[in-house]
Amino acid sequence: MDIRIREANPTEHTALGDLTARAYLDDGLLDFGESDPYLPVLKDVAARAAAAEVLVAMEGDRLLGGVTFVPAGGPVADIARPGEAEIRALAVAHEARGRGAGEALVRACLDRARATEGCTAVVLSSQRAMHTAHRLYERLGFVRTPERDWNPVPQLDDITLLTYRLTL
Repeated sequence: MDIRIREANPTEHTALGDLTARAYLDDGLLDFGESDPYLPVLKDVAARAAAAEVLVAMEGDRLLGGVTFVPAGGPVADIARPGEAEIRALAVAHEARGRGAGEALVRACLDRARATEGCTAVVLSSQRAMHTAHRLYERLGFVRTPERDWNPVPQLDDITLLTYRLTL
């Protein structure tokens, strides 16, 4: 598979938002399904692109997946501290999984972090059920940081996100 990683074009924002939302919905990662309050956030690629770098994985003209790279100090970071970049909203279409698109997207984020002056680490949050993603992160050198785990919806006790960090 010939995967190219590049910055998303604005004309691809809707398709990437739909792909990301579909991946989360199909994997059962949104507690309230189609009415989950996080679904519009996942679909709003334009908002993420306005504040961070949105990357896509392409095979020819076929969109395989995407990710948001938040440089150190970026406004859409959830957990990044000074000197840390953050990876957000990694998603790969179901039919493209297991073919290297997710890994290529994460590696592209790591390359960008290494090229960012003053950036010493990359962090991310992940849901407990994202076992395949956890294996990918650990294979690439990320380590669990349970002391940084957090709950984006304090009203719901069971939505604690797991955190990972890779020192550059």
